[in-house]
Amino acid sequence: MMRTARIGVDVGGTFTDFVFHDGHRGITRTAKLLTTHEKPGRAIIEGIHRLLRETRTEARQIRSIVHGTTLITNTVLERTGARVGLIGTKGMTDVLEMGRETRYDVNNLFQPPIPVIVPRQRRRGVPGRILADGSEWQPLDERVLEREVEYLVREQEIEALAIAFMNAYRNPAHELRALEIVRGLFPNLLVTISSAVAPEIREYERTNTACVNAYVQPRVHDYLESLAGDLLAIGFEGDLLIMLSGGGLTTLDEAKRFPVRLIESGPAAGAMAASYFARHAKEHNVISFDMGGTTAKLCLIEHGRPHVRHDFEAGRLERFKPGSGLPLKVTVVDMIEIGSGGGSIASVNAMGLMKVGPRSAASFPGPVAYGQGGTEPTVTDADLLLGYLDPEFFLGGEMELHLDAARSAMSGKLAHPLGISVDRAARGIQSIVNDSMAAAARMHLAERGKDPQKYTMLAFGGAGPVHAYGLAKLLKVPRVIVPMGAGVISAFGFLVTAPAVEESRSYLVRLDRVDWEHVNRLFLEMERRARSLLDSGESDPGALQIEWQADMRYIGQGFEITVTLPPGPLGSEHMDDIRRRFNTTYAALFDHVAEGVPVEVVSWRLNASRSPQELSLAYSSVESPPERGERIVDFPGFGPLSATVYDRYALKCGDVVQGPAIFEERETTFTIGPDCVASVDAKANLVVDISYETVAT
Repeated sequence: MMRTARIGVDVGGTFTDFVFHDGHRGITRTAKLLTTHEKPGRAIIEGIHRLLRETRTEARQIRSIVHGTTLITNTVLERTGARVGLIGTKGMTDVLEMGRETRYDVNNLFQPPIPVIVPRQRRRGVPGRILADGSEWQPLDERVLEREVEYLVREQEIEALAIAFMNAYRNPAHELRALEIVRGLFPNLLVTISSAVAPEIREYERTNTACVNAYVQPRVHDYLESLAGDLLAIGFEGDLLIMLSGGGLTTLDEAKRFPVRLIESGPAAGAMAASYFARHAKEHNVISFDMGGTTAKLCLIEHGRPHVRHDFEAGRLERFKPGSGLPLKVTVVDMIEIGSGGGSIASVNAMGLMKVGPRSAASFPGPVAYGQGGTEPTVTDADLLLGYLDPEFFLGGEMELHLDAARSAMSGKLAHPLGISVDRAARGIQSIVNDSMAAAARMHLAERGKDPQKYTMLAFGGAGPVHAYGLAKLLKVPRVIVPMGAGVISAFGFLVTAPAVEESRSYLVRLDRVDWEHVNRLFLEMERRARSLLDSGESDPGALQIEWQADMRYIGQGFEITVTLPPGPLGSEHMDDIRRRFNTTYAALFDHVAEGVPVEVVSWRLNASRSPQELSLAYSSVESPPERGERIVDFPGFGPLSATVYDRYALKCGDVVQGPAIFEERETTFTIGPDCVASVDAKANLVVDISYETVAT
């Protein structure tokens, strides 16, 4: 039996989303189930069973299942990871607490310290020293290493171990030997070495990355093993692939080995899907807006690619204060995340003002309207009361929303204490949420020198299209695109993302003093590893797309920017071209070039990927009138208006709709005001142009 089906699975804070695609049979299906937080795998298996029944597919026909998870992020935020020990260079094990020796809040005399993952009693130093040029100054003391590891395992009862020696990014010999010794002593102990997880300069960040990897590894290892076992039990024999934080896909074994690289895997899928739609719509500047039940994520997509970063702060004490979290050397899609989702709880704070989020009702008890025991009003309850949601058509009618219960909770918890009407309280919730998302978006764009009025917004997620119109108006975005199946687009992103690997090596050197033979050897080593990870049986090696990059800066700067290099092999004849590329990238970011200042390279990067699969969620149009009737909707700036309700699946390519209008599909609802004109393009996307001239009501 041929394996032709693929399934994408996105586990969110409120819902678990699925997309099933079988190109051989021409079948595409979607599903959305409430997340089972006590055991996320349960909702995954239930959803897959449902898709198999609906498509009359056997589990052994599935070629691959692609999955993203927030387990790593939650583990770090909640501090529920393993007992970790650290073996470091003698005299350097306090690097985790010394950090960067800076304060993240200079105005707070009582600034709390950043919690460390490994307390001092579980950090042990071992003699042995590698110098910055990679030479050995002092051999590794193996007897001390054995004694300290024995102490950590038997006395401190560690569950995982991190090993991070000075300058191991330049020469990993001591770490590799230590790994060999530890495995000989304790074969079942999970061990992370810094030169494998983050072979880059900067001791604090590299050590911290190794420690966080070890911290989350036992929990992620058990979760993925359990999920793989559950899938095997239902007959699945294909590949289980995992989304990386940088937007690529990796194997199950690599995910278990380096779980820290999955820390933003769930949100990354949405950005990759947005990139896919942006390319097909030929939109060069796009704001990806993904709003689910718990959070909202915004990301810039330019020329069909999301912005990425090669560092990330996990578990910040203050969300908008850099330096208040745990710095990691991992590649992530560069996005801003706000604690605003459909399940965000509204309350009255100590000053008597309305507050929304970041607390969420999640999937259980959920919003009051879900009827599962929730008692505090949420964003979803406000959307229902304002007319954005049809109580009888939520999830395509699978889940009825309780309008009276939502109204009662809104009255008792907000309207009465504040002395306002229920409708005004609901409008207040929506206004606060939209304003907070707009403020975060403005800050995110301003930091990159971007103007939102020159961008198109691509909205998705269960709540994204519901709030897209209000958010776009605040940002003065001229166009909004909502793809078909917007409510499950992150799961769709798993299926259109190419298997990809990023490798990096640090070699700090001035551009005019580079040993190009050494650089080419580094890239050759990285390419060999990338090919081994991406080898999936294709006979054509040319199918692998390779890109070389370098992290560069002016001499004297503390941080660097990533520059795309010309195709290799490289030599001295490429220096002028590389300098021009650096200047162009620098000017685009900072509108300035420092002429005459020498440039240096900090790290060298290789990106390798295979071609993504083309896929569409555009269903065949339903042969029925698209109008379903009318509903009163409270539009920002216009107030309550009668809006025509449209069946999204009955609209055809070329159809044009003047707002106010409501477009309903199974997983989400999209609403536009009277200042909008919507059209359906060839890919079944709703393309909405917003006029900012005064519209009579």
